[in-house]
Amino acid sequence: MSLLSRGFGMAGWGFRWVLVLVLLALWRPGTACPELCTCTGVRISCVDTERSIMAFPMLQSEAEMENITDIYIANQSSFTAINEKDLNLYRNLRNLTVTNTRLTYISRQAFESNMKLQYLNLKENNLSNLSWRTFHHLNISSLLLAGNTLQCACDNVWMKQWRGEESEELMCVEEGGKRRALAMLTLPNCVLPTVTLKPTKVTMRKGLNVTLVCNTSGMPTPNLNWDTCKLNSAHQKEGSGQMSELKLLNVSSLDNGCKITCRSDNMVGESEASVHLDILFAPVISKLMDAISDHHWCIPFSVAGNPKPKLSWLLNDQPVEECSYILTKIHDYSEGEYHGCLHLDSPTHINNGKYTLMASNEYGEDSMAIFAHFMHEPWNESVTDPLYYDDTPLGPPEDKVAVYVVVGIAAITFTGFILMLVILKFGRNSKFGIKGFVLFHNVPVEVVAR
Repeated sequence: MSLLSRGFGMAGWGFRWVLVLVLLALWRPGTACPELCTCTGVRISCVDTERSIMAFPMLQSEAEMENITDIYIANQSSFTAINEKDLNLYRNLRNLTVTNTRLTYISRQAFESNMKLQYLNLKENNLSNLSWRTFHHLNISSLLLAGNTLQCACDNVWMKQWRGEESEELMCVEEGGKRRALAMLTLPNCVLPTVTLKPTKVTMRKGLNVTLVCNTSGMPTPNLNWDTCKLNSAHQKEGSGQMSELKLLNVSSLDNGCKITCRSDNMVGESEASVHLDILFAPVISKLMDAISDHHWCIPFSVAGNPKPKLSWLLNDQPVEECSYILTKIHDYSEGEYHGCLHLDSPTHINNGKYTLMASNEYGEDSMAIFAHFMHEPWNESVTDPLYYDDTPLGPPEDKVAVYVVVGIAAITFTGFILMLVILKFGRNSKFGIKGFVLFHNVPVEVVAR
């Protein structure tokens, strides 16, 4: 066998080994999967009717469990509960099916770590009661509950408001064993909470006080809670029962735009009312940075104020007239501040100087200045200020004149050399060539002729 053939043979074996390694990386070994289940890719399936699992399967590593997006459990006679921490490590779980089992209990914290869960099939189990709090933090598009022994109790009335397609088909069991449509169920002392929040609009000056009042009603008696969006202002909560007050003291401008929510809930469901704080205050310039070059020159700034401040600029204490090649642009509004740039298109030495940003509204004004340098002034010999000029040295004019003189001398020398060559060449063919040479040296022609 030739060396070339051996080379190709070895290359073929090398390719096969690479293929085997890739397949091993993609394949889940049987030892990593629970004995009573099968694992393929990102899916776990437990459907063995003869040998039942008692709890959710656990894989060998957390990384493997995080890769799982689909769990299918069916026909498991020993599976009875979904506890608080059973699914903690399945953080990327999207589809969960637990059907035709003895499932009777689901913890309210069962899906706390499964924020990506979208499809939940719990058909044909033994669930009798199920709280809405188990799912309220999830964005579930499909929740299937048919075939369970749901009780006609207040705990399950929330299912009437569920947006799923099968909510109108759900049945519940009354005390005597009679089944009826859950959608038609009406129970005394079982009413969804309602909430009112006053005032409905809050517009006020910075530094003032305001009191928000929240009232609720519903049966059983709802719980009242405030969501205050991490208020910077001092605040106090007072009240009890179905009324609560939130007092804001010396309101801070940092709370402008803050959403305050009063939330009421009981076993039937949850309701809320909100108000946004509109805090009026004078402008504050928090940032004015050195000019940066990015396609166009930009002097970045950040400014806060409500109402939105009017912005203007001074260059060396003279008003800047904005136009197509120098103008102010706001790029973003976040965290209560306007973020933008003074854009300059191809600025020259004329645009060098002290830039002052001025911001004003009806409640006050603020200003901040910065020096910007874009280009040296032509033939300027007084470049000494490092804050105003860059460090690129400019040679004195005498050096340039010296260069011109040297170049001129070289040109004249070269021209003379060319003329000399021309004279020598054409002088030999001239009728005055030899004789002219003799005449100029006062030698008789006859002597030369000899």
